[in-house]
Amino acid sequence: MEGKEEDVRVGANRYGERQPIGTSAQVQDAKDYREPPSAPLFEPGELSSWSFYRAGIAEFVATFLFLYITVLTVMGVAKSDSKCSTVGIQGIAWAFGGMIFALVYCTAGISGGHINPAVTFGLFLARKLSLTRAIFYIIMQCLGAICGAGVVKGFQPNLYERLGGGANSVGTGYTRKAGLGAEIVGTFVLVYTVFSATDAKRNARDSHVPILAPLPIGFAVFLVHLATIPVTGTGINPARSLGAALVYNKDSIWDEHWIFWLGPFIGAALAALYHQVVIRAIPFSSK
Repeated sequence: MEGKEEDVRVGANRYGERQPIGTSAQVQDAKDYREPPSAPLFEPGELSSWSFYRAGIAEFVATFLFLYITVLTVMGVAKSDSKCSTVGIQGIAWAFGGMIFALVYCTAGISGGHINPAVTFGLFLARKLSLTRAIFYIIMQCLGAICGAGVVKGFQPNLYERLGGGANSVGTGYTRKAGLGAEIVGTFVLVYTVFSATDAKRNARDSHVPILAPLPIGFAVFLVHLATIPVTGTGINPARSLGAALVYNKDSIWDEHWIFWLGPFIGAALAALYHQVVIRAIPFSSK
């Protein structure tokens, strides 16, 4: 592939996201705000660039690790008869939020650190990346999630089946309507935080304040989990829900699986709309 050696040497991402998560807010050179150019809908040149495939591999590995750690955490809580002897719901929330913080930090400079098809979808709608890259990312995220859950099951298949495999479902006493609403609002909070943490205007206006974008993103995931674990087990990530559901593979899980795609995609679309209409429409002055 052309340019492979150059990409590796300088760490370039020739066809990278226009506003990579976790990188824009750390640039201290430019004091004046410049709106990043919109990504084209199709960018065929990406397919011949090593940086494009390297970014996809980064998304795969990050989502694999995300599922591996979080599913094990959920199973550990489900396994104990006494919740006092486990990390509990708060620990599950910390596992999800902490892993997102770590993995976004690690992959932001390579792929943008999406690790979530809903985030990718929202950024695509805001023209932060091309359709080519968005589709590739979502495929790699889903494959990584399936492999992550599969490895957990491979280690302890009987225990995995007995404890539910970390698969998402609507909680007892809650309706599917409530579950869908929880997924929509929860994903809106996450994707809205992503847009805010990577806003180029924030970099120009608050360049004297060091900002680490993965921190608010991870913390948003933590808070959403605290609120919605009892409702849906907290999806807000279609790849996470798909990986656990496919490996667990029970009819009761599949009956409600649509909630964990439709809800996050609606929430991401609303966040992208809010970003375009409100955040980008506000006049900016460097004075």
